[in-house]
Amino acid sequence: MVIIMITDKDKQWIEETVEKIKEKMAWVSEKSRDKIPYTTVNGTHDTYNDSDKSYRMSEGLNWWTNGFWGGMLWLMYQETGEEKYAEYARISEKRLDQCFADFYGIHHDAGFMWLLTAVADYRLTKNPEAKKRGLYAANLLAGRFNSVGKFIRAWNDWGNGEDNTGWAIIDCMMNIPLLYWASDETKDPRFSHIALMHADTAMAHFIRPDGSCEHIVEFDSKTGEKVRTHGGQGYENGSSWTRGQAWALYGFTLSYIHMKKEEYLNAAKRVAHYFIANIPESGLIPIDFRQPGEDAWEDSCAAAIAACGLIEIAKAVGKYEKDLYLSAALKMLKALTEKRSDWTKDCDCIIQNCSEAYHTNKHMNIIYGDYFFMEAIYKLKGNDILLW
Repeated sequence: MVIIMITDKDKQWIEETVEKIKEKMAWVSEKSRDKIPYTTVNGTHDTYNDSDKSYRMSEGLNWWTNGFWGGMLWLMYQETGEEKYAEYARISEKRLDQCFADFYGIHHDAGFMWLLTAVADYRLTKNPEAKKRGLYAANLLAGRFNSVGKFIRAWNDWGNGEDNTGWAIIDCMMNIPLLYWASDETKDPRFSHIALMHADTAMAHFIRPDGSCEHIVEFDSKTGEKVRTHGGQGYENGSSWTRGQAWALYGFTLSYIHMKKEEYLNAAKRVAHYFIANIPESGLIPIDFRQPGEDAWEDSCAAAIAACGLIEIAKAVGKYEKDLYLSAALKMLKALTEKRSDWTKDCDCIIQNCSEAYHTNKHMNIIYGDYFFMEAIYKLKGNDILLW
């Protein structure tokens, strides 16, 4: 374990926050044990329902965020050792088996779905069934690789006549650790070869010279040539969607952790420097760093994700660099704790003012805001397990 040096005052804040998380999760886990939460409705976790096939644009059980609740429960199991958290986590892990059976809805976010459920289970308990699920998911993710363009295809056919077979997104940097894990488990380098080629493509075509990044890059699926970029969930094409920045920051850091290639750490640091330079004085992160000045729309999820990546960069660099990354992470996490956290029983989620995208669903609760916030706090405490 790499130790991060923090002040006694910060240690006290971390300990207090950990206790608040434990208190909240103790009752929320009981209340939502049979759910796979995404957001809240009137403060109560809203989730996939087996009888409601229209939920989340017909995505249903394949909705990309359906691993984060399990991930939160495994974080609690790691922290407390209480078996109930493993029991509750396996409810959603087993339910996701239906995605394998249905097959057609599985997409590039297999990493988000199964790293935090099945693979987390296997890492923490050596459950052989969980390992099987993780390897199955890894094979499905590897099957989306375009060998000419050297990228993993993003979404499935939308059914609207638009050809998106050549679309790749920055989010997938967080999915490819599933392939690194599969190579480690099987001693077969094919999985990591695919992950490395995708990471190299993302490094070449997504990261701009100033450290900002694209959300969507469209390639010609037959020739592999870059065609154009799309604004995606940001303000507009060429802008700077902060959650995309966070996916890049943390994603390239994870590729460095797994493969020890310095160019990935350098890419993560370039994105981190851009991100840090744009953190508002308040520590609260906007949806897009280039959104109109009069807009005050936030995305607390982006802050929590970026904080996780910054803490991992701090572990990887020399002692004279650590403070740059750690202080930025602390600034955002303290802002979330003090200004955007709900510790009451009025809301099942902790983190407030999350946003799906600039043009849709602003300031809502989103389950991965809670997940990455918890992960970051446990990283600071030193009682974390890298689930990616």
